[in-house]
Amino acid sequence: MIYHIFEALKDYNIPGQGLMDYISFRAVMSCVTALLVGIFGGERIIRRLRKLQIGEDIRDLGLQGQMEKKGTPTMGGLIILLSLLTGVLLWCDLTNRFIIILILSAIWCSGIGFLDDYIKVHKHDKQGLSEKKKLILQTLLGLGVALAVWYSDSELGTTTTIPFVKNNEFDYKWLTPFTGAWEWYTKWAIYMVMITIVVVACSNGTNLSDGIDGLAGGNSAIVGVVLGIFAYLGGNVINSHYLNIMYIPESGEIAVYMAAFVGALIAFLWYNSYPAQVFMGDTGSLMIGGVIGVCAVLIRKELLLPVLCGIFFVESLSVLVQRFYFKYTKKRTGTGKRIFKMAPLHHHFQKEGIVSVIKKPYGAMHEVKITTRFWIVGIILAVLSIALLKVR
Repeated sequence: MIYHIFEALKDYNIPGQGLMDYISFRAVMSCVTALLVGIFGGERIIRRLRKLQIGEDIRDLGLQGQMEKKGTPTMGGLIILLSLLTGVLLWCDLTNRFIIILILSAIWCSGIGFLDDYIKVHKHDKQGLSEKKKLILQTLLGLGVALAVWYSDSELGTTTTIPFVKNNEFDYKWLTPFTGAWEWYTKWAIYMVMITIVVVACSNGTNLSDGIDGLAGGNSAIVGVVLGIFAYLGGNVINSHYLNIMYIPESGEIAVYMAAFVGALIAFLWYNSYPAQVFMGDTGSLMIGGVIGVCAVLIRKELLLPVLCGIFFVESLSVLVQRFYFKYTKKRTGTGKRIFKMAPLHHHFQKEGIVSVIKKPYGAMHEVKITTRFWIVGIILAVLSIALLKVR
């Protein structure tokens, strides 16, 4: 709103008006705004959640310090959403197509998560929203984003960014066996399927990583910083040409959005750091992952996500491997075996016991150490992702 007010008063030469033309200035302001709203408004939201008795129902899984968290308010993702939208609505260009898509994506994913948390807390159904219903709603978002990209960004075709090759570009049409008119249809079909997979995978990957105080929020903030940098560089014709990366018109505005996203996450960490005063719940985790996935798609960096979001990728992979191996060994021997003491991976380090595959006992690690080490790995992966753009 502030951006549009200054734009409307452009003819009056108001002091400082020129600052609104700088994405860097508005990015800083949106980050600070989201941070302050989250910190000062978060406490009121937490008190309200406590008053409504919206507490986390913890199951005893034998994890160190797990039962101490029983009753901690959940649905704290509302703090992130409120802070994010405040920073975005005040400082972003709300006519920008990328910003519109990101705002709707955040609200949609947060709505899915809120519905899931509501069923768990108020209807006392531990399963919450069924996996099938979640997947359908997430797929609808992915298809919606894919259609929006096809309609509004078709001049870029189906090209995206990939490391290790000259010019860092990959075209999905290379995957189609057809030529002529069929090539056009199939390349866009492949691209839209890929977009949907990325959005769904990111949303669920972040959700699986939300199990230890500060883990999902901290690593998401790191990812958000890198995506904001990519958006800023790719939206500037001079910078993109100098760095030889894909130029995407108007995408620089995404940097302002991601700055608010990072500010909101840092504000949430103020209350979610150990020992957590509030949990984000699916209201926050599904929204965070959705924003990351949609942002990566819009700036054509989705193929870098396995590296940039390596923590979320490995967490998701640990769950899939654990389930597959348990079912496989149970079918063959009658007794299921596990590769990890517990999945997702962060619980493996948090739980005492013996890994059935290698028959070696491991002690439990304090969750603060786990979180800090995962943050360090996340920072390393973030730096590596930026460096990969210059690897030809």
